[in-house]
Amino acid sequence: MTDRIILKNIESKSDHDYSLQLNRWYLKPIGAWPLTGVTNVVERGMVLLQNLICWSIVCFIMIPCFLYVVFEAEDIQTKLNAFGPLVHRIMGSVNYLTLLKRRRDIRDYIQQMERDWRVVERIDDREMMLQYAKLGRLIAIISGIIMQGGTLLYSIARAMRTVTIIIDNQTLTMYPMTCPSYRKFIDTRFSPTNEIVLVFQFISTFIVGSSTVGVCSLAAVFATHACGQLNVLYKRLDELDKNDEKEKQPAEQKMIVIVEHHLRILSQISRMESIMHNACLVEIMGSTINMCLLGYYSIMNWANFDGAKITSYIIVYISFTFNLFIFCYIGEILTEQCKNVGHAAYMTNWYNLNPKTARGLILIIAQSSKMIKITAGKLFSLSIATFGDVLRTSVAYLNILRTMTM
Repeated sequence: MTDRIILKNIESKSDHDYSLQLNRWYLKPIGAWPLTGVTNVVERGMVLLQNLICWSIVCFIMIPCFLYVVFEAEDIQTKLNAFGPLVHRIMGSVNYLTLLKRRRDIRDYIQQMERDWRVVERIDDREMMLQYAKLGRLIAIISGIIMQGGTLLYSIARAMRTVTIIIDNQTLTMYPMTCPSYRKFIDTRFSPTNEIVLVFQFISTFIVGSSTVGVCSLAAVFATHACGQLNVLYKRLDELDKNDEKEKQPAEQKMIVIVEHHLRILSQISRMESIMHNACLVEIMGSTINMCLLGYYSIMNWANFDGAKITSYIIVYISFTFNLFIFCYIGEILTEQCKNVGHAAYMTNWYNLNPKTARGLILIIAQSSKMIKITAGKLFSLSIATFGDVLRTSVAYLNILRTMTM
């Protein structure tokens, strides 16, 4: 019996680590992974140092770019070219701040996931949870490849061709900046400042990209874990009226377990919504702006047919669309899965149960009738319909922008 318990604990820890492995890889390099277990002062100090370095690098690129857009850019075309990368870094900064601010809540959610894996006793329940864990990992992999790959390719495409400028009868060659800097703050036209700032821009792109990917992958893993728990709950409801000779558990006791499990899942979803709603709002607003600007950049570069730039624009556009779709899909699937709890309760053979036990299903159905929503900033719910609205809005803004500038 002791060996069986030890083996079960090892398997549960392995499954839990498997479900969160990619999230840990994304967030640890930027110091945004929550510290779990016993940590010493040195580890906490190293994490704080990581946070300080990451913030300094992002601000070193973002603040001069903002000053450039406000004070130095001469025409609307120049401002728009710098505004897209600036918005992307603002989005990443807010996501990074969200990860740091809600670190304790994220840690509590992760610990609750670990407890869920630890209490699994049936092989079919474990397989079902692993199936949803694999789905969460798949989303995390695709998000990481598309988002990081797209933004880095965009930065490389902008910097791969040098430009020649003349300053005081002196001809200089420089790498163009994705985020131009305010010259009174730092002049990137001269070497080696140009190369140093370019390296810092690549690092800042990695940091803000990791923040965005981290938020998206955490939301996907949290949501798929909740879906796995809900499917386990469906099975418990289906087995409520069945007498299992091995378990020898009365229906009344099963009902207690079902209600406690249901309330625990709803608490998890509520905690997930409180963690992610600010990041969801930033993602929707930022994606709408960036998708509009990327479409505008593609149209403006189509006449010259710069293949590298247009390809990078398309890849970044796909990455923003994918991340936005993930958030909306998560909101849609969680709402539907929570509603299905009431349907599963009604479809049980409640007429075979003790009347007192059957009346408990009424409370489960009533609780499931309340709409569970993942919101963006507590303003509107995330769903597939919201995804379509954002796409239409970005196209409408693109048409307005074209009318004003062309």
